[in-house]
Amino acid sequence: MAPSLLESALSAPREELQKTPLHALHLELGARMVPFAGYAMPVQYPAGLMAEHHHTRAAAGLFDVSHMGQLRLVGPDAAAAFETLMPVDVIGLAPGKQRYGLLLTEEGTIIDDLMFVNRGEDLFVIVNGACKAGDIAHMQERIGGRCEVVPMPERALLALQGPKAVAALKALVPGVEKLVFMTGAAFRWKEADLFVTRSGYTGEDGFEISVPGAQADAFARALLAQPDVKPIGLGARNSLRLEAGLCLYGNDIDTTTTPVEAALNWAIQKVRRTGGERAGGFPGAQRVLAQLDGAEPLQRKRVGLVALERVPVREHTELQDLQGERIGEVTSGLLGPTADKPVAMGYVPPALAAPGTRLNAIVRGKPVPMEVAALPFVPNRYYRGPAA
Repeated sequence: MAPSLLESALSAPREELQKTPLHALHLELGARMVPFAGYAMPVQYPAGLMAEHHHTRAAAGLFDVSHMGQLRLVGPDAAAAFETLMPVDVIGLAPGKQRYGLLLTEEGTIIDDLMFVNRGEDLFVIVNGACKAGDIAHMQERIGGRCEVVPMPERALLALQGPKAVAALKALVPGVEKLVFMTGAAFRWKEADLFVTRSGYTGEDGFEISVPGAQADAFARALLAQPDVKPIGLGARNSLRLEAGLCLYGNDIDTTTTPVEAALNWAIQKVRRTGGERAGGFPGAQRVLAQLDGAEPLQRKRVGLVALERVPVREHTELQDLQGERIGEVTSGLLGPTADKPVAMGYVPPALAAPGTRLNAIVRGKPVPMEVAALPFVPNRYYRGPAA
């Protein structure tokens, strides 16, 4: 896990930390607990970050992500209302389908990124843990008059990720194998009502499982009883998502970055773009659409970076061009366990954003040669259905 993530976690007042429903299980498993997003969370277990990372890539890793915010948007106007907050097609999302979304400021910068599912009777939304109080207040203020905004603090959230996740979860919850990437459905395990999506933040096949907090410990233990499942902490969660080229809110995106600067154009569907049926109508639309259309030139762009020497390049490291001029900064970086080389993401001027472009990162006062690289660093393995 990158040092600044740990440093920021360790700075939280311990007496104010909340405990997830799996807290006792984490301690029983020997986890190293740290403050994160206001919760006591496992950063790693005795096997260590590297072993946890490789196990997730090879088998199935179980993550406690109960610090994330879960909420429902309820009412006949919920989809249209939610669409006013994001440059995303909410109205056109079919029942059972999941989508990535971005809450934006009036300047078109990112308040938070999130996932949402059309469940037919409601929209089920998952937001980042550190942002959830602000996100919920933002939604209640902006659209609370058009739909019910219902927080779900009584529920825990687990992520089961890796190529053997489907077999492990199917053993407990038959039918989950029918889901494909970015779809979700309701299931039951014993007396617990589950909502399962086939998604996650590792680049691997896997699932995120919303479970009542009262049953979360028992369900997690049942999963860990499966031979291919091991517990995974925040450290490996970070290295897995970085190899997958996925943004971490607060590092790679925040209220200073627009979706286009962050290379998240793919998250803005055609219907919301210039010329689309429901173009604009979201906060910061004028700026975001101008950047998409090229009418407002970008000053910077998020790119992947690979160090050409075996030197990890961490966030906040200065980036320079080959003439020694400062051009940007690394936002996430570490030695990728699967990539087996130092990988990073950061922002550079568009003229230096093409793959193959050479740059330098300044590490302890010395230049480390870097090359702009295509994302992801490790190919994703999402399950999109039977091969044709």
